[in-house]
Amino acid sequence: MKDRKLLFFDIDGTLLSEKTHTVPQSAKEALKKAKENGHLIFINTGRPISTIDQEIHNLNPDGYICGCGTYITYHDQVIYHHQLSKERCKEIASLIKKYEIDAVLESKDHVYFNEDIKNPFVREIKERYTNNGFNVSSSTDPNLSFDKFTIWFDHDISEFRKNILKDFDIIERSEEMLEIVPKGHSKATGIQKVLDHYHLDQDDTYAFGDGENDLEMIEFCRVGVAMGNACDLLKAKANIICKSVVDDGLEDILKILFSD
Repeated sequence: MKDRKLLFFDIDGTLLSEKTHTVPQSAKEALKKAKENGHLIFINTGRPISTIDQEIHNLNPDGYICGCGTYITYHDQVIYHHQLSKERCKEIASLIKKYEIDAVLESKDHVYFNEDIKNPFVREIKERYTNNGFNVSSSTDPNLSFDKFTIWFDHDISEFRKNILKDFDIIERSEEMLEIVPKGHSKATGIQKVLDHYHLDQDDTYAFGDGENDLEMIEFCRVGVAMGNACDLLKAKANIICKSVVDDGLEDILKILFSD
């Protein structure tokens, strides 16, 4: 299809309401129409594939870029997967325990939590993941294996930072939360791998997001759309700012961008 575009959507705060953890009906219908018109829909998320809500799967996207570009599928075919060595996974788990950090260690099959979680928000995440039927395990699991991780802390962790900087990039999500990704991986590199694999054109790409880890894909794509609830940095870098998803922002912007 000559006019086919590739649309890349973040999940939390972009497709899913962060309050209700659901996709508004207006967004569901807008994505369905985009697919019917021949456009390709990709989920592009920091989450691993193992913790993606059924609400998102029900949208029937053409592909997933998960874990900030560490795991990529297209029509159920895995086209890329970057895994940390088991030795490095164990080292990181030991450091997390040593420096009393709360963490979510994320892989395509499981998500691992500390046994003694101090942060109430992380406890809520574990509870929600467990209730959703995701594969939740302990970071002491002898088969521990993950692709990226997110941490929460309320004290100085400079020594921990020094250790991981040699092979990870750090996304500052807040003063107390870091998203940590293997070097050379981001939501933008995930898009590039899709384009390279299928010989597609960067000029046909559109990105939709709201958070700091969406920055690279917003800047990479020909058109970057920041949601109304997006952080100020993302709004400053985006080509377009639309309303939030709960205010039918995706429906409105997709009509504007792809109206007949």
